[in-house]
Amino acid sequence: MDKVLITGGSGFIGSYLTKTLVSLGFHVKVFDNNFRGNFKKLYKFKNNIDLINGDIRNIKEINKALKNIDTVFHLASINGTDLFYKKPNLVLEVGVKGIINLLDCLKKKKIKNFFYASSSEIYNLPKVIPTPEDVPATIPDLKNPRFSYGGSKIIGELLCQNYLNKQINRSIIFRPHNIYGPDMGWNHVIPEIIKKICLATNKFQKKEANISIQGSGLETRSFCFISDFIDGLLLCYRRGLDNNVYNIGNDSEVTIRDLISEISKALDIKVKFKIGKLKEGSANRRCPDITKIKKIGFKPKILLRDGIEITAQWYKNKILKNEK
Repeated sequence: MDKVLITGGSGFIGSYLTKTLVSLGFHVKVFDNNFRGNFKKLYKFKNNIDLINGDIRNIKEINKALKNIDTVFHLASINGTDLFYKKPNLVLEVGVKGIINLLDCLKKKKIKNFFYASSSEIYNLPKVIPTPEDVPATIPDLKNPRFSYGGSKIIGELLCQNYLNKQINRSIIFRPHNIYGPDMGWNHVIPEIIKKICLATNKFQKKEANISIQGSGLETRSFCFISDFIDGLLLCYRRGLDNNVYNIGNDSEVTIRDLISEISKALDIKVKFKIGKLKEGSANRRCPDITKIKKIGFKPKILLRDGIEITAQWYKNKILKNEK
């Protein structure tokens, strides 16, 4: 089994990937400063994990973590739409300095595999939907702080493709598309809606809720449950081709109104919503073309209603337990 380093390994995707790899017999190093993650969720696996409290902006800490490593999954970044607007300087610093530091360290190491977590944000306002991997990456407005994240991912992809000069046996870029599930934090659309319902119902004591949303609710996204995403990422590890890019997500498009309806059913609360204005730069539609990853065996298994049921109940239980 390869010895694996996961940067950002205590975050949402990173912790699920860590647990899955450990269950398959891998020994994993988790490198994170816990800005959004938490090592506690990984403590029960500590016999098979090295937990390294480190900052991706510190090249000495990265270099030390890379000792005796075969495969690197680079997930470390500052995610969450609210943070794109509030802390664009931090988003860019972690995204750009982090990938440059890591690649500089990899030049001196014998690494077999490198996987870079990009984002659906690099497509921004795509003209083709479902969107394949060869659609141009764009930054519509350099002055809009929202694009600090997508911009950092575009820079990261450029560096992965052109900076190492084939010094790694295999380098793959993957683009997650609206991955969701339990314990994903609060700065994403699904937990944000659940939180609004919680506040409107006095912690789910009422059966009706009135909430406000951004946009008309007719905007669409394609949501991929975390276990399906991990299956896709492991397929990239096992069968992905060097110097390739893979969308990982679900190609079933759903409106935000229908998403709210599914959350409403899962919580057994009737939800009415008031429409609002979208933040400048927000996409009206986003849906990946996953033909490429399907060719290596990917097939999403979890229906949206089932994934929402699991996720909504997890967040509800978390809120109620905190109440006690």
